[in-house]
Amino acid sequence: MNKSVKAMLMGVSALLAVNVWAEGDVDAGKAKSAVCAACHGANGVSSVPIYPNLAGQKEAYLVNVLAAYKSQQRQGANAAVMWGIAASLSEQDIANLAAYYASLPAGG
Repeated sequence: MNKSVKAMLMGVSALLAVNVWAEGDVDAGKAKSAVCAACHGANGVSSVPIYPNLAGQKEAYLVNVLAAYKSQQRQGANAAVMWGIAASLSEQDIANLAAYYASLPAGG
């Protein structure tokens, strides 16, 4: 099986696995978010244009993105940094962070 098909299947598997993840806890996500604040801002709104805002994003989107970083399927300029951060997150941590950032107003 060639590499691109394998990568696609791994990515789809990561996305499908999201459906069985636990429901997120906003308070636990807030407690876990300190490491995120360095790039994404204390309230999920980054002051640096190259880092995306997390506040107000859809919860499922954030879970999928973090799962893709955890499985190293998501690429990009800062992917290696995010791979390292996401690797240390449990499925519950991901759900909690997603719930927290989704609960924040998009503009900060």
